[in-house]
Amino acid sequence: MSNEQVNWLLKLIQPERSLASLPGGANFDQDAHAALLGLPAEVYAAELGRLQGEASEAASVLLANQAVGLMIDCLPLRNGANIVTFGDSLTSDPQSWAAILREMLKMRRGADKISMTISAVAAETTTHGLVRFGEIANAQPDWVIFLVGTNDARTQGPHPTKTLVHHEETARNIAELRQRVATETKARTIWITPPAANEAQVAAHWGLSRFGVRFRNEDLGRVAEIVRDGDAPVIDAFASLGSPPPSDLLMDDGLHLTLAGQKRMALEVIRGWSALK
Repeated sequence: MSNEQVNWLLKLIQPERSLASLPGGANFDQDAHAALLGLPAEVYAAELGRLQGEASEAASVLLANQAVGLMIDCLPLRNGANIVTFGDSLTSDPQSWAAILREMLKMRRGADKISMTISAVAAETTTHGLVRFGEIANAQPDWVIFLVGTNDARTQGPHPTKTLVHHEETARNIAELRQRVATETKARTIWITPPAANEAQVAAHWGLSRFGVRFRNEDLGRVAEIVRDGDAPVIDAFASLGSPPPSDLLMDDGLHLTLAGQKRMALEVIRGWSALK
C-alpha cells in the first residue's frame, strides 16, 4: 500500500469510532485498529502520530497570528466549558478542524479547563446522527457544533437516481436534531454547512470509485440550504470555501479536506464563533 493510500485511510476511517457502539468496542487496541485497516501496527502508529503532530503544529501556526489568538480569547466559553463537535469523517479526521481547534484551546486557554469531545463517525448521515444523539445528551455540553449532512447527499453507482437520504428527510432529521438539543440539553449550537466537492475527482478516485461513491454539488448545496434555514448561528463552509474548493484545500479524492483545508475550516469556525456573545 502506498504512502498516499495509508494517509487516505487514516484520515477517513477511525476504527475506534466505528466500533464504539459495540459492547467490546473499547477493548480493541491500536494493533487491532491497524489490522482492521490492513496495515502493520508500526505503520499505523507512525502515520497516526504524524497526522496528530501536524494537527498540533497547524494549531500553533494559526495562533502565531495575533488576531487569531484574540479571536480564541473572545470565544464565549466559561471556565470548565464542555464542547461537543458532532459529525462524520470531515470531523473525525485526526487533522480535522475540530482536532485543530481543540489543540488551539489547550494552547491558548489551557487555564480555563475547557474540554472538547469529538463525536464523529465516518460515512454517517443525519439519520445515523439521530441514533447517536444520546452521546450529546449524556455529555450535557455548553456548546454543540454540528457538521452533518455530507453523506446524505452521497449517491452510489455511475447512473444514480437518488441520494442516500432524500433532502426532505434530511430537513426532517436536522429539525429533529435541533429539537432534541433544545429539549434534552441546555447547549447553544453552531451549524456548519457541508463544503462542496470536486465531482470529477470523487468519481475517479481509486478508493471512492471502488464503492461507486459519487457526489454532486447540486445535492450538497441543497443540504447546505437546509442547514442555513434555522435560527442558530451558521458557518457557511459551502459558500466560503468555494464550489468546488481550491485544489490545495481538497485531498485527491475531491471530497475530504487536506490539512490546509482543515486549517481553513477551523479559522472559519473561530471567526464566526468569536463574533457571538
